[in-house]
Amino acid sequence: MTAYVVFIREKTTNSSQLEIYAEKSPAGLKGHPVTPRAVYGKHLVLEGPQIEGAVILEFPTFEEANTWYNSPAYQEALQYRLKGGNYRGFIIQGV
Repeated sequence: MTAYVVFIREKTTNSSQLEIYAEKSPAGLKGHPVTPRAVYGKHLVLEGPQIEGAVILEFPTFEEANTWYNSPAYQEALQYRLKGGNYRGFIIQGV
């Protein structure tokens, strides 16, 4: 069953770290069955606090999403995202 990885950026704290993340993160996607569905496009917050943006990535299964997130290549890039901003992230199973 399809699964989605969702990242919500609440606040940028270090833009230079996010630039490094942007350079490194594509390598983490290689070899994984991922389809980007939304990447920091136009958004409207309907409920809750404002956000700076969001990313939605689609994977064929929950397990494949989790494998990608925990892969060495993505974990290498992740450290820069975490140093660069306040995020919320989760995997959710589709219907």
